[in-house]
Amino acid sequence: MSASKSSLTALTLGAIGVVYGDIGTSVLYAVKEIFGSGHVPFTPDNVYGILSILFWTLTVIVSVKYVVLVLRADNAGEGGLIAMLALASQAVKDKPQLRRVLLSIGIFGTCLFYGDGVITPAISVLGAMEGLVVVSPAFGKYVVPLTLAVIFCLFLVQKRGTTGIGKLFGPITLVWFAVIAALGIWHIADNPVILWALSPVYAVSFMWDNPGVTFILLGAVVLCVTGAEALYADLGHFGKKPIRLAWFSVVMPSLTLNYFGQGALLLQNPDAVKNPFYMMAPDWALIPLVVLATMAAVIASQALITGAFSVTKQVIQLGYLPRLKVHHTSVRDTGQIYIPFVNWGLFVAIVLAVVMFKSSSNLAAAYGIAVCTDMLITTILTFFVIRYGWKYPLSLCIAATGIFFVVDFAFWASNLLKLFDGGWFPLAIGGAIFSLMATWKDGRRLLNSKLRADALDLPSFLEAVFVSPPVRVEGTAVFLTADMGTVPNALLHNLKHNKVLHENNLFVTVRNHEKPWIGLDKRLEIESLGHDCWQVVIHYGFKNDPDVPKALQQMKGRGCALNDMTTSYFLSRDTVVPTLGEGMAPWREKLFAQMHHNASGAADFLNLPSNSVVELGSKIEI
Repeated sequence: MSASKSSLTALTLGAIGVVYGDIGTSVLYAVKEIFGSGHVPFTPDNVYGILSILFWTLTVIVSVKYVVLVLRADNAGEGGLIAMLALASQAVKDKPQLRRVLLSIGIFGTCLFYGDGVITPAISVLGAMEGLVVVSPAFGKYVVPLTLAVIFCLFLVQKRGTTGIGKLFGPITLVWFAVIAALGIWHIADNPVILWALSPVYAVSFMWDNPGVTFILLGAVVLCVTGAEALYADLGHFGKKPIRLAWFSVVMPSLTLNYFGQGALLLQNPDAVKNPFYMMAPDWALIPLVVLATMAAVIASQALITGAFSVTKQVIQLGYLPRLKVHHTSVRDTGQIYIPFVNWGLFVAIVLAVVMFKSSSNLAAAYGIAVCTDMLITTILTFFVIRYGWKYPLSLCIAATGIFFVVDFAFWASNLLKLFDGGWFPLAIGGAIFSLMATWKDGRRLLNSKLRADALDLPSFLEAVFVSPPVRVEGTAVFLTADMGTVPNALLHNLKHNKVLHENNLFVTVRNHEKPWIGLDKRLEIESLGHDCWQVVIHYGFKNDPDVPKALQQMKGRGCALNDMTTSYFLSRDTVVPTLGEGMAPWREKLFAQMHHNASGAADFLNLPSNSVVELGSKIEI
């Protein structure tokens, strides 16, 4: 019993550090942007109204939508947009047209995650560093350079992994929440009447009296729920109970106290609107608070970077991106990975964002549109999961998701007003990545159909070969083929040039599925083709780590025992040649050919031993 309590405590602490780092740093800039926008006349009634809207936004979107409803939609214990997309596509698999539409929507939402991944570190670290201006205006010129230095150091250490320093994330973030709660309590004590704003009456009254202003302000209000998607994305790491416990016991109370403390300060000192968060602190605490805020911002950014690595790996497994070099940074935790291309691509985009926008206020204009689009997509996918996957009545499904759809749509529509002020930036990043993913998916489809058109039937080919069999040599040949039942090019080349066939021959196809995990008991599917030849299908979920040699060890006792010293892996290395005619637009064919050329080798991706791999190349026109 005590061990399970200890485990729950550790997971809850971990969730505070990883899941809530992003939403925890929103106190740095949310209130400042709402009141600094110039749209709200500074009156006590308006302060009450805005605080009430903030509180009920946190309650409806985070507490009810994500913590209560969306966390229930786990895919074999996993969460996140990819897991939700897999659930939704499985739920409508008997409706192919609808399934294609949902897949496109879900993949676009995943692409927007990268746009969010650029804005979040930039706005969080900039927001933390801007506390230096409160210390002394002379520090203003150092904000951007220091932000860039912190971000560079953050990305530089990614290749070493975060296992060691990750243990500090929970305690540091817990200290952060304790400090922001204490600052809030201190100012609420001076003006406790501010707590009346907990009543939804103030929010409704403000919206009723100022419908136009409310609509515009929703673009800034959404800043208080940044990071809400992380609740669902990290479900597989921590589980529902720790995430819920962390939210209701620590995170939401701390955020509420701080927001209301900022409101109490503004009632007493309207000039504090320049930076209400830092103006809450006494002068002696400013520098330590800037340091703590920077640490919290770095932790929030780290969680998002780690998420980008994880999402990229899952998207590769689902076939929407070419193979990329993936480094495992922990021998114990397979989820600890580092992808150099994603790491430095994010870094370049974040530097561009910081240099272009220069302040958290300017970045706030760019923020929100990607987050709100993802929230809207999550709501849409949730409807199809509970309607077609869980078979709930239509009226209940509409009631359960309809309210959230209206709320999400209102936030999304408001953020569209910021499109030309910076909202285009994350959309451009998401759009560019979506083009890459769509091009890769379509290109692979064209390539596979071309290979299938030219392919020979494997059983028939083997029958013909063994009428007058070639010389059999000792050992096992493993031929990797994308299309089960067809003759791999590598086999044809081997027979043509070497004129031999191995003692044992495995024709292996790796299949990735729209589910997070596939257990070892369902890993292999084996069919004997006679003459010591086998057709083998290896099944992986999008969170499994492909390891072909390890999977093939299960062949032992099933007709073929592999010896590492006498096993060779044969791969076809195809060169794609774009041609005029049917298929994709010429620029997309050229892009696909380049992506195919630059893709990481299948040997590394499938964890094949480098000293046992034979690659045989061929050219294919698409």
